[in-house]
Amino acid sequence: MTRIGMILGSTRPNRAGEQVARWAFELAAKREDAEFELVDLRDFPLPHLDEGMPPSFGQYAGEHTRRWAEKVASFDGFVVITPEYNHSTSGVLKNALDYLFAEWNNKAIGFISYGAHGGVRAVEHLRVMAGELMMADVRAQVVLPFATEFENYRTFKPGDYNLPAFDTMLDQVIAWSQALAPLRAPQHATA
Repeated sequence: MTRIGMILGSTRPNRAGEQVARWAFELAAKREDAEFELVDLRDFPLPHLDEGMPPSFGQYAGEHTRRWAEKVASFDGFVVITPEYNHSTSGVLKNALDYLFAEWNNKAIGFISYGAHGGVRAVEHLRVMAGELMMADVRAQVVLPFATEFENYRTFKPGDYNLPAFDTMLDQVIAWSQALAPLRAPQHATA
């Protein structure tokens, strides 16, 4: 079964993303074409990149890095739930992406964004990072502006009109995760 990690990309107190992640996970869990797991970056506290070697070497010294690498490696694809801070994504999400390399390679990634303008600028930056990490970003995206999807800019109350974009994004993430599976298969030496 295809495994999709849904990464909550904010650790801020009173974060809006927790409501969004819960909504997305509950919807995704109803599907039968993949398994979903919510991954909260609060559960993976990573100091500002503190590894002595570049992530592409795969030589992780820190237990926190090895734990994060094991979690990321366990998935075939990802959905990232991102806020928009200062026209980009959160620092904690950027740091979590930067910690690893091979564990992200040849996996699909989709985005759910929220913020004053729906978080679209954060996703623009994440798409560039995904390309460098050898990930396939899908076209469909869920955009959740504070003005229309959050009552009083605090309580998440998404309209049902978001569901087609959500379903399409998941369809694409699952399909691309499956299509990329041969590239993730371990290479066997021939005798």
